[in-house]
Amino acid sequence: MNQKTVSEQTLRRLPVYLHYLRSVRGERECISATALAQAFGLNDVQVRKDLGSVSGLGRPKVGYAVEELIAQLEGFLGCRAATSVILVGAGHLGTALLSYAGFLDYGLDICAAFDCAEDVIGRRVCGIPVLSSEELEAYCRAHCIHLAILTVPASAAQQMCDRLVGCGIRAIWNFAPTILRAPAGVTVENENLASSLAVLTRHLNEGRRTEAGESI
Repeated sequence: MNQKTVSEQTLRRLPVYLHYLRSVRGERECISATALAQAFGLNDVQVRKDLGSVSGLGRPKVGYAVEELIAQLEGFLGCRAATSVILVGAGHLGTALLSYAGFLDYGLDICAAFDCAEDVIGRRVCGIPVLSSEELEAYCRAHCIHLAILTVPASAAQQMCDRLVGCGIRAIWNFAPTILRAPAGVTVENENLASSLAVLTRHLNEGRRTEAGESI
């Protein structure tokens, strides 16, 4: 099935399946859609539909061969062909992301970071060089970079987004707590930590109120 026909919800679940399968690959040779569904609290029909995006039908009473399914998921998600990525904003969050080795498992290779702070420029974080933001355009064009991780303050995010688009970036993973305006053809994936925290806090407070009401 062509990736364009896969829903966004399915596309978000596939890496989760892949992570789980990698964790059990030494324990079992086959796995059923039902077992995967139970692991994540999903409907087994939904899991079968998701896996149908990358694989044929599982064998009756046997399921899917774990190693084969891992290979199919990795191929579909592009994990085996590393994509060069840059990171813009080498502050605390940016440095934490540079230090995370797990991106390579999903085909992302952060090759350089950029910042405007003199005390940061010239450093290496886990072997990744931190360059001056003045070098951004030239680096992206010279290395054919099309994906960027953005971890700058909200006040600087839109301006940096515009610069990235101008030098050929076509996908931005945005960690700045703001909505970016990008032209058609440029994909922006937002990771708003403040929004996620607000949701968690709201649910936590609702739980506390419920418990207080039940105890009265």
